Amino acid sequence: MRKRESSALFRTRLLQLLSQSGLTQARFASAIGIDRSALSQLLTGPDPRLPRAETLLSIAGQFQVSVDWLLGLSEDSGMVTQSLDAVETEAALDEESRTAMERWHEEATGQKIRYVPALLPDLMRTPEIIAFQAQSSEQEKRRLQAQTQRRLRLSQAPEADIEMCMPLQSFEIFAAGCGVWQGLAAPARQRQIDHIAQTVDALYPAFRMYLFDGRKRFAPPMTLFGYTRAAVYAGEVYLLIRSKRLIRELAQGFDGHIRAAEVHAHEAADWVRGLRAV
Repeated sequence: MRKRESSALFRTRLLQLLSQSGLTQARFASAIGIDRSALSQLLTGPDPRLPRAETLLSIAGQFQVSVDWLLGLSEDSGMVTQSLDAVETEAALDEESRTAMERWHEEATGQKIRYVPALLPDLMRTPEIIAFQAQSSEQEKRRLQAQTQRRLRLSQAPEADIEMCMPLQSFEIFAAGCGVWQGLAAPARQRQIDHIAQTVDALYPAFRMYLFDGRKRFAPPMTLFGYTRAAVYAGEVYLLIRSKRLIRELAQGFDGHIRAAEVHAHEAADWVRGLRAV
């Protein structure tokens, strides 16, 4: 493709991005790191021209489109490589021993949170469960206690809107004292079960818990913060996803778990309350 044709297509697609963004020209220019006059030249100058390479990359990164699409070399606005670039890793703990998840939760205030826990819901852990998970480490015990309190406080906020979905077998395994819970006394497990039921009751409907059959479906431990960020838990790190397309796909999968739930939000507390630790 000749440079003039590429420049004309770039202008058309830049105008498309500006229209879709809903931003003013001044805010759009600021978002891609140029001033308004430079943007005006790109949009309406007498001769269509291409921007500098760093501006082109900034536009692609800011609006999650491919450089090839901007230049008219592809009709597909997204690229597999860009989706991969949109996945980052972040340490599970920051310098204040907060989980990255808590920080992202705070930043997403007012947005819908979708949540699949790794084991039990973090915000509902009793002191006995925390002590068991801390494995005799006083420092880890204090950290888990603070984490539980912060997560519960965020879930109690007036603007909270949280959906949690997980396999019902996770609770059955806990009640039976199997797997990672082997060695935890039945009375402690029963107190945890009762506490979860009470907390789900107290937080409903701002906090809604759904349980699906883990023999039929699989969901990795993850949290979706509206449609702006998703985090998949991978042990010591989170896989942080910013691609809107990938986030929407994860959200659709989460919603599929809810549609297939065996236990719905209005039934969850009573279902958990019916469990008996053995």
